[in-house]
Amino acid sequence: MRPRLALVPGEPAGVGPELCVRIAQHERHVELLALADPDTLLAAAHALRLPLRIRDPDACAGAGELAVLPLPQAVPTQFGHPDPCNARTVIDALLAGARRCREGLADALVTGPVHKASINAGGIAYTGTTELLAADANCPVVMMLATTGAQPLRVALATTHLPLRDVPAAITRATLERDLRIVHAALDRYFGIRTPRIAVLGLNPHAGEGGWLGREEIDSIVPALDSLRAQGMQLLGPLPADTAFLPSVRKDFDVVLAMYHDQGLPVLKYAGFADAVNITLGLPYPRVAVDHGTALELAGRGSADPSSLQHAIDVAAAMAQARHQDR
Repeated sequence: MRPRLALVPGEPAGVGPELCVRIAQHERHVELLALADPDTLLAAAHALRLPLRIRDPDACAGAGELAVLPLPQAVPTQFGHPDPCNARTVIDALLAGARRCREGLADALVTGPVHKASINAGGIAYTGTTELLAADANCPVVMMLATTGAQPLRVALATTHLPLRDVPAAITRATLERDLRIVHAALDRYFGIRTPRIAVLGLNPHAGEGGWLGREEIDSIVPALDSLRAQGMQLLGPLPADTAFLPSVRKDFDVVLAMYHDQGLPVLKYAGFADAVNITLGLPYPRVAVDHGTALELAGRGSADPSSLQHAIDVAAAMAQARHQDR
């Protein structure tokens, strides 16, 4: 199987377009279809002094070429300077890529970095691509970031882009059970881990200290874990977050479920920022994103590192192949 991947560069004024140009310079083990404005891709190639030939959407592109589904922007790109007028094109590209996956025209979706402020300034309410794709597919999802080295660290999130004050109310027994089922099923289907060991962090310091530092563990987290353990899941926790990533503990689990964004992701990004990717679990298709931002200060200068995008493509291709074999 040669996976077909829908590739969305993301914010046109950021590094996404030039990363796609860099990836296009080499022979590939996948078929890539970029959903973007061809003029922006060509401008990025010109800035990097690299060759790029734009091919039709159905073409099999080789080195120095990229198949493109044209999505014209409202205004031309100025690298380093996002224009809210182009917000609609960014969102349309993401939704078009998702639609191709749902319709069987692509095997997975790979997305570049998006500029949230520019999209919202363009009049589109947007909290993140994970949330956008979940609403588009009308299904619950879980964000999981993972390093791609020999000993991968995987961190899934019970909540994503929420203000910290809103997190406790979002941690319920029902949502935790749902999220853990999604993580369990995805590790089995896409990563070949038939009986995944899932570590679950507590919300409060010291996992609540028996209720003295908060009752979320007692009222929500422990009941959810006990219920799923009775159904055969291998679950550790709730664990204090400050010691859960120690090597002596980490060896006992395949993935950790953190309660909020900044509880688990700083550890993961410290462990392997350059080779980390962002995976959306629960969608009816694989979706993998780079684990970095738009890097506006680097855009158009040719110094952006394409490693995360290459890792995202590799992970998406592997997930697509696993999905194909599972049918």
